[in-house]
Amino acid sequence: MAVTDVMVKSTGAYVPEKILTNKDLEKIVDTSDEWIRTRTGISTRRIAADTEATSDLAYRAGELALKNGGIGPGELDLIIVATITPDMFFPSTACIVQHRLKAKNAVAMDINAACSGYIYSLVVGSTFLQTGTYRNALVIGAEKLTSITDWNDRNTCVLFGDGAGAALLVPSDGRGKLLAFDLGSDGSYGDMLYIPGGGSRNPATERTVSERLHYIKMNGNPLFKIAVNKMRKTFERSLKSAGLKPEDISVLITHQANMRIIDSLRSFLKVPKEKVFVNIEKYGNTSAASIAIAFHEACEKGVIKRGDIVGLAAFGGGLTWGSAIIQY
Repeated sequence: MAVTDVMVKSTGAYVPEKILTNKDLEKIVDTSDEWIRTRTGISTRRIAADTEATSDLAYRAGELALKNGGIGPGELDLIIVATITPDMFFPSTACIVQHRLKAKNAVAMDINAACSGYIYSLVVGSTFLQTGTYRNALVIGAEKLTSITDWNDRNTCVLFGDGAGAALLVPSDGRGKLLAFDLGSDGSYGDMLYIPGGGSRNPATERTVSERLHYIKMNGNPLFKIAVNKMRKTFERSLKSAGLKPEDISVLITHQANMRIIDSLRSFLKVPKEKVFVNIEKYGNTSAASIAIAFHEACEKGVIKRGDIVGLAAFGGGLTWGSAIIQY
């Protein structure tokens, strides 16, 4: 079967209207604006309305990506939604988005790789196109993390926000292509970042609710070092696979988890600060949506232009990690 190059034809993003500031959080938990900014780089985050689910955010981002790409919903072959906050266990959020878009000919599925989910989705979608199985794919990273945030936990509630980003993948017209990627995981670290309640291990009961097991649990300090190390190594593997060096990268977009992680990774990779696109100060950590939203914003602002070499790197619960080098 013939293998073809794949490019990102267009992007889209959506963030809820409501803004939660650090000053607002000072009224909820024992924290301060200065403490949050100096330790995370976050100033505000977006909060979805009670009536908004992850599929609503994903739909808006996907709709914009299709519009920007000039492809109608009926022409769409594949929809992948990366999320850890699905509307429900099943059907998949992707199926709900498929119905909302009226993309009746598209295959739809979710991917759960936490904060690495968008890169995983890009790789899976590209692979289907490279083999000629499908002609195009809409990949979406979408999260309503505030629905699983423990607002009594001052160490985690300051980090997370809601939003969605999308990319439309099509066969390359010669201007761009996926140059390389690397994915990885290590389940032995799974208890560093997880939600213990709600699944088949700990089904919802009065006990699991009272013990607040349905919210994000994170062991932040050791996770910091692992995140930087894994993202550095995965990105170096992608660079090697693409035959490139750090100085060849036009723009680097990492998972927007913590400004200190982003700075540490940039320093290890020796990538100049001006080449790193950051928007964590506005949106916080949006898990699978973070790179997708940043990619769209960088394109919209002209930071990323056709022909640029874009590097992506992420790390998330699982533990999972991944990287990709894209010629846009």
